[in-house]
Amino acid sequence: MAAKIGVIGSKESVLPFQLFGFSVCYATTATEVKQAFQQLVKEESAVIYLTEKCAALIPEELTKYQQQISPAVILIPDYDGSQGLGLKMIQENVEKAVGQNIL
Repeated sequence: MAAKIGVIGSKESVLPFQLFGFSVCYATTATEVKQAFQQLVKEESAVIYLTEKCAALIPEELTKYQQQISPAVILIPDYDGSQGLGLKMIQENVEKAVGQNIL
C-alpha cells in the first residue's frame, strides 16, 4: 500500500498537487486548516505539505507533531511566495541536531 500524502492551502496554491494524486484540502481560515490537518492525520497520511500561511494559523497543532516521525509536516510557500517559516523550521531542527546553526 502506498503512503498517503496530503496538502493543505488555498485553492490557487495546492490545486496542482491533485495531478500527482495527493489528498488536497482547500483551507484559508484557522478552523478550516485545523480540521483539514486533523483529518489528514486521522487518515494516517505519511507526509502533509502545508502552506506557510496555513501553518501560521495553527502553530499549536504543528508543535504536537514536530517531535514525531509520522506524519512528516513540510512547510511550502504559497502562490504569494515564501514567508520564511519553512526555512526557520529547518534551521531550528538543524540547530537541535548539531548544536548550532550551520546554515
